[in-house]
Amino acid sequence: MCGIYGTTIQYEGYQIKAKLERTQFRGPDKTDFKSYSFNDSQVYFGHNRLSIVDLDARSNQPFNYIDKLEIVFNGEIYNFIEIKEELKQKGYKFTTTSDTEVICAAYLEYGFNCVDKLNGMFAFVIYDIGNQKFFGARDRLGQKPFYYFHDKNNFEFASQISSIQLFNKRLSISSKAIRNYLSWGVVPDSMSIFNEVKKLEAGHYFTYNLNNGDFKSQVYWDIDSFGKNKFSGSYDEALNKLEILTTKAVKNRLVADVPVGVFLSGGIDSSLIAALATKTTTDKIKTFSVKFNEKGFDESSYAQQVADHLKTDHHVINCNYNEGLDLIKDFSHYYDEPFADSSAIPSMLLAKHTKKHVTVALSGDGGDESFIGYHRYNWVTYMNMIYKLPKPLRLLVASSLNILPHYKLKIISSVIKNDDVNNAYLSTIYGSAPSWVDNSIPTDSNFEELKYLFHNSKNIYERVSDFDIKTYLNWDINTKVDRASMAYSLEARAPLMDYNIVDFARSLPTDFKYKKDNQKRILKDILYKHVPKEIFDRPKAGFTMPFKEWFKYELKDFILSELSEENLKSIPNIKSAEITKMINQHMNGSWNRYHIIWKLIVLKQWLNNNESGISIK
Repeated sequence: MCGIYGTTIQYEGYQIKAKLERTQFRGPDKTDFKSYSFNDSQVYFGHNRLSIVDLDARSNQPFNYIDKLEIVFNGEIYNFIEIKEELKQKGYKFTTTSDTEVICAAYLEYGFNCVDKLNGMFAFVIYDIGNQKFFGARDRLGQKPFYYFHDKNNFEFASQISSIQLFNKRLSISSKAIRNYLSWGVVPDSMSIFNEVKKLEAGHYFTYNLNNGDFKSQVYWDIDSFGKNKFSGSYDEALNKLEILTTKAVKNRLVADVPVGVFLSGGIDSSLIAALATKTTTDKIKTFSVKFNEKGFDESSYAQQVADHLKTDHHVINCNYNEGLDLIKDFSHYYDEPFADSSAIPSMLLAKHTKKHVTVALSGDGGDESFIGYHRYNWVTYMNMIYKLPKPLRLLVASSLNILPHYKLKIISSVIKNDDVNNAYLSTIYGSAPSWVDNSIPTDSNFEELKYLFHNSKNIYERVSDFDIKTYLNWDINTKVDRASMAYSLEARAPLMDYNIVDFARSLPTDFKYKKDNQKRILKDILYKHVPKEIFDRPKAGFTMPFKEWFKYELKDFILSELSEENLKSIPNIKSAEITKMINQHMNGSWNRYHIIWKLIVLKQWLNNNESGISIK
């Protein structure tokens, strides 16, 4: 796990060094860069290393492979030993025990198709010296970030956008990106907060021709969104196969030359990962959870029960608003695009304290999307019933709910006014047009990812699950976890995002995953082989902060100062009077507006740190 950088722009050496230092938290063990002569100019590759596998200096990057290739690589290839043995049979020799060298050899042997061999989380760029081109790729689910700037014959790439931003005078802030952020809470792929910088999309590779500046990207993997590959076996057969796949995924992610632990929330997914980790190693597993003092947010007791049963070395991290406030103030330094998932704060706190004990931590991320685990999938059931009503009757119900005083009923009213359940889901979870947003700059309505939701080849549960894998998991969860963990030089690994598990989940009948309100049915049945079912006999809870209370009390002065009427006027694309009204509603307790408040706090702080000297277009 590291930070990568490269450019054909002719920066000075001190500038390249500063770009790497900007994100040195991603890899503090070794920072280095190289320059390579090309025609009358230079190509630069740089790297911040967090040493995980093969700690020897021989595996430092930029890495040269037999004088044919240079590579910078961020991530882990979990099956690199298998690939290495295959390549040895073909005559390849290796001088390190790292996965970096294996990627290079695989590229020489398989060309662009090498990415099909790689099982892991990764973003890398290879400089193919003989062919004078770059070849790079991003992992299937977008766990590792990749930003790039391409302007005619100039090309620059990095793990985080701030490295590209530094000394690059060609950038302008995107009004369209801000508008999308205000609706979605993230800046969706493939755009970024700057008009001139893009994200390489998940499951894509690219080539860049150094001779003519030509950039091309190509998809190499996608989910089976139309249900062509269907599992035909029994539930018990599926259960056994999934347990084998998950056990292997956990075992592969425990391989490291540094200490490894597990994030343990006490929920289904993280408990399953912790249970399988204890079964696949003789070492005593270290587990970590967060504790909140506020009632309704603290689930640390459930994590403790799981840890006690599994006999792990468990660590509980206390979260208070003072430390939370410090993290809020540093937020834009690590999340160097606007990012509104408030669970990023406890994720940062968890990473900060976990790093004191281990360098790698396994998480349960990915289970909810693949196995229909979110609360909103239950909501889809009720929406399906409502949308069977004749439209006039449905609109009458909506009007009646809107009259009632409780704000949640007003939200439901606005949702069921949509034309169908697909649009209802979309407007509730993503891409809505809030009344407080200036709609003179439209949000995108033609995201390619909409194709995973708006078709009839699968039932609604499978379609929203596919859609969330391609959007929420990629754009939100993976961004949150990458930035939160790398802020403290901690590598986070997610076994349930192994693409073999994702592919298998897509092939399963819906009732194997979701039956009679039993969400993640098949994952639970694996878990209950290892941990008593009684521990999990409770409602599902998310990994959230007590922001509703903090914004009304402990952080009230901070909120009112940051989002004063004067400050609100400096934020583009919003109706400041509407926002002031909503802040007052939150403070008097009539409407929980913390999501909107947090979204604007993040944007305001990012603008404070980045707006100077950069135009908004």
